[in-house]
Amino acid sequence: MSGNFETKLQDLGIKLPEAPVPAANYVPFVQVGDIVYVSGQISASQGGLMKGKLGDNMTTEEGAEAAKVCAINLLAQVKVACGGDLDRLTRVVKLTGFVNSTPDYTEQPQVINGASNFIGEALGDVGKHARAAVSAAALPFGVAVEIEGIFQIA
Repeated sequence: MSGNFETKLQDLGIKLPEAPVPAANYVPFVQVGDIVYVSGQISASQGGLMKGKLGDNMTTEEGAEAAKVCAINLLAQVKVACGGDLDRLTRVVKLTGFVNSTPDYTEQPQVINGASNFIGEALGDVGKHARAAVSAAALPFGVAVEIEGIFQIA
């Protein structure tokens, strides 16, 4: 049976994937009390890696779609941290987004809006969060976006 958040995700046409496994020597998340710190999730979907460099071979709109995929992967990790019940999520505290971009590219906030807008639409007030959007000279595997998050759960 799906909870409220998963029903809303279904209404948006989103089915959370299996939580991605780490690509190196780290864990996907760490829980301290009621706070869950989720490791950076890259722009990787069932269709594969979403690679590119903003300001070079990828548009801001394509970057925003990559950021949305990162947000979906973040929620998949949070669901695991919540023991399978995403409705235990009480607050998205902060997202930090890294955008693979050229030195003169300045639309990192619009790219990370792809994640923030999706989180807000899917989670409502629970999804209101603090945020950073920064440029990166390169990201793992050449992906366009990586986002880490801090979440509060019950």
